[in-house]
Amino acid sequence: MKNLLPIVILLSVFYCKKTEETYSPKVDSTKIIDSINTARTKINDSILSSRAFKDLSGTHTLTHDQVNGSGKITFTKIGPDEYKISGENKSGSNFVKIEGTARMTSPKNLKFDGSITQSISDYDNGKLDVRKGKRNFSTKDGGKTFKLYESVNNAGFADKIMIKL
Repeated sequence: MKNLLPIVILLSVFYCKKTEETYSPKVDSTKIIDSINTARTKINDSILSSRAFKDLSGTHTLTHDQVNGSGKITFTKIGPDEYKISGENKSGSNFVKIEGTARMTSPKNLKFDGSITQSISDYDNGKLDVRKGKRNFSTKDGGKTFKLYESVNNAGFADKIMIKL
């Protein structure tokens, strides 16, 4: 019995010895990273889409306190919360024309970048007034009406330019 125990141990070691290499396929780390990035992009896009502001696309009403009646202004979506804007209000020789882009930065603010051209006979004898650059339209009624915040024109008079959705 004493001689049998070492033989059994030797045999068990010999038979349990690993004779073949197990094959483990190489993993391509770039494929793993790409799949993670794809999943993250989907998650981020869903978060951004849920945080988007009200869609302003379409034709709306443009008014000016010194121009009788109302005109039309068109918002064309060019990106998330970003629009191309063009429109005018005209009555006789008085007119206001708006061209440019705008981005919703909050539910109450519409950041405009472009030009506001107007000619009002009561202001500087109808001299053409062109304001270029960045302006802010803001709302106090939940987004139904946006009013030009920087309203003083080049003649020094305050304008009341409003976009009604």
